[in-house]
Order: sequence, then C-alpha cells, then structure tokens
Amino acid sequence: MNPLRRLVLVLAFTALSAPAALAAPPADSPALRAHLDAAARAYTVGDAFMGTVLVAEGDKRLLDKGYGFADVETHIASAPDVKYRIGSLTKQFTAAAILLLQQDGKLSVGDPVSRYLPDTPPAWNGITLAQLLGHTSGIPDLTHDPDFPVWTKQPRTWPEVLARFRDRPLDFAPGAKFEYSSSNYELLGKIIETVSGKSYGDFLRERIFEPLGMQGSGLDRDGLVLSRRAQGYVSKRGGGGLEKAEYGSLSVPWSAGAIYSTSEDLWRWQRGLYGGRLLSAASLRQMTTPRLGAYGMGVFVGATDGLKFTAHGGVIEGFHSFLIYVPQRRLTVVVLSSANWPVSVPDRLANGLLEIMLGNPNVLPPISTPELDRFVGTFALPTFSLTFRRDGDRLDSISDGEVDPTVYEGLDHQGAPTFYVPSVDAEITFKPDPAGAVNSLVLHQNGADTTGVRH
Repeated sequence: MNPLRRLVLVLAFTALSAPAALAAPPADSPALRAHLDAAARAYTVGDAFMGTVLVAEGDKRLLDKGYGFADVETHIASAPDVKYRIGSLTKQFTAAAILLLQQDGKLSVGDPVSRYLPDTPPAWNGITLAQLLGHTSGIPDLTHDPDFPVWTKQPRTWPEVLARFRDRPLDFAPGAKFEYSSSNYELLGKIIETVSGKSYGDFLRERIFEPLGMQGSGLDRDGLVLSRRAQGYVSKRGGGGLEKAEYGSLSVPWSAGAIYSTSEDLWRWQRGLYGGRLLSAASLRQMTTPRLGAYGMGVFVGATDGLKFTAHGGVIEGFHSFLIYVPQRRLTVVVLSSANWPVSVPDRLANGLLEIMLGNPNVLPPISTPELDRFVGTFALPTFSLTFRRDGDRLDSISDGEVDPTVYEGLDHQGAPTFYVPSVDAEITFKPDPAGAVNSLVLHQNGADTTGVRH
C-alpha cells in the first residue's frame, strides 16, 4: 500500500488558522481576479476540488464561478446557483434562529435546557442554551459512536436521535471546557420547534431564507427533489477516481447539518447577518464573541493584525463547505465542494483566497519551470521513497508507482518551497542547504513530519 494514501480522520468542522502578517490589501484589478481564479484552479488537479467559489468584498464579487462538475454522470457543470449540502455550516443558522427567538422575548440563552425540554436527565439540569450554542455543555457527540455510520443510514425520529445521547454520562462538567458536539445543535433544533410552534425548516424559511432572498437554500430531507442539485462524491477505495458518496438519512444531521445552499446565497447570508437585516447589534455581538475554544455561537472567531474574522466548515456525505467573513473589510470567502476527499482541500483553498485578499505575498507566487528541476530526484524516507519528476511546468510525486500531481503553495516562514499533494492531503517542503542545493525534504501528513534525504 502506498504510505501516502493512509486515511486521515474526517472532521465535522475545521477551525481557521490565522493568516500570515498582512501587507496592504490589493486593489480590485484584473490581476487580482486572475490570481484568485488561478488559486482556485490549482486545487482542481486530480478532481481534488469540484465545486463553487465566491470571493466578495462589500457588494463587489471578485470571484464567482464553478469548477468541474456538480454531477459527473449527467455532466452538470458546477455553477454559483447549484445547490450543495453544507453540513455543519447549518449550525450558524440554528444559532441565529435561537437569537431571533430571544429577540422575540420567547426565550433567553441563559435559560436552562430543561425549561424547554422537560424530559431531560438530572445531569442536564445545569445546562443552559448558551452552553449548547458554544459546545460547552459536556453532552456527548452522537456522531462519535462507532456504529453511527451504519445507524444513520435509516430515517430516524426525534426520540430515536435523542436516545443516542440522552442517558450517557456527560463528558465534563457543563461550562468547564469546549468540546464540539453536534448533539448540542440537535437539541437546539427541537427547542426552536417547541418555542416557535413551527417546524425547524419552516422557521428557517420564514425568518431567514425568505427575508434575505436566499431562494436556493432550505432544509434538505430524504426524498426531496431539487433542481440544480450537486451530487456528492468521495475517492474510490484504493484510489483511482471518484465514486458516489454513501447515503445517510437527513433526519439525523437535521439542525446540526442538513441545510443545502449555494455560494450566492451564503454571500446573501453574510451580508444580511452582518448588515443588520436579521439580528440586532447586541445579538450579533453575542453570536460572534469568542468564548472557550475560540467559538462564539455557531461560528469560530479569530483575529489577525487587528482584523476579526468568523469561520466555519462542514463535512457531510460527499460534501465539504467552508465560509469565512472579515467584518471590517466586509470580505466573504465561500467554498462549496461536492468531492470531500481530501478533507482539507476546501479549507486550504478558502484560507489561500483569504490570504490573497489580505495581501499575503506568499500565496501561489510564480515558480519558473527550470526551478522545478531542483526538486527532481528520489528521496528516501524511513519506510518508503518518494521520486519527483518534472512534467512540463508541473512537478509530480511518485510513490509505489502511483503518480500524484502537486500544487506549488509558496514559501514557508523560513523561505523553503512547499508543495501540496491534493490527492493524498499531504504537504512536501523541500529544504535547500546554504548553497541552495535541495538534498532533503519534510513530508507533512496526518499531523506528523517525516524527513527524507536525497539518494
């Protein structure tokens, strides 16, 4: 087996890493738009990314297009109006719905869960809605159960979903720490229904989607027929192309992960949310104030060089989404993918596009074809070898006879050239010696760094 092809853990979310030190923001120009497009196209190598990308500043779209196919069988091209399942991005809509009900005077996020869901275990007596919103309740995540992938293939009722985690011991005392758990947002969905008297999907449609003009968004459900819907894909077992993702009933992710949307609609969502069309200033501040785990309510929150950003991702069968917003710049980055392997591609692409917008000079800088020859050759690692060859203006990596195109990412913080291998979700950093000769490299994969030396 090719060591580079070992699987990595699929997470339901990924926190955004802070961009590098900022230079002056680039002005809107054909060159900037071309740079953004080139960065997105670079990640389509080997079908590692198929989907839609939107980058906008204020009311101006700088990149708004699809790459590859939304449906490979029927050759439906990816496009800004194609509908993708967004997974855990659903959570920020659930959080906003709770805050809308608070504005209506129908609940308070400081209330105990038991006030709205009376049939709760004694261990939950001290848990508040705010702790559900911030993943600090201690309630175990139902998605972590070993049999969850099989259990979720069948439609489930609310009592069945609740029974998966209701009587399990808390992972920690409420409020003691942050631990991401989709169970929190399952409970919030039920609270929305209890308090509003409406179904979760109807509440979203009436209070969020319709007011913001999000006509391509809704709560997905089993059997729902949608025009312009993307098909989700995963890599074939053993490599060698894509296959359709396995089915999972949408009755399970529900208020924690079952919304579908488009890149255009998610831009409308960010403009409406931060433009005061939905939440009051106080509610938005409550939603976007970081607490434990750098998490607010439905969003991760960070800051770099004085700029605050919010971000969240989502992974669900065959789909991967990532959304970033920088309020001070009114800057939105949306990446929706219908091929969720390797899992980090949409996150890396979204981060790269953000860094371009923030003026980071080391995102996909040009590299000359002759310079690629410096990396050609075989490098021995502890358990296998990697061979690199130049194919025109591209560098390929070869392990066990399998050829993987690489993407030039730029320079690391020490100035060493770094390449990304999308098909196996790995980074390779070549290490020039003081004379400029490249006789060693570092493979970054699965959280480990492995050194290789030239034969």
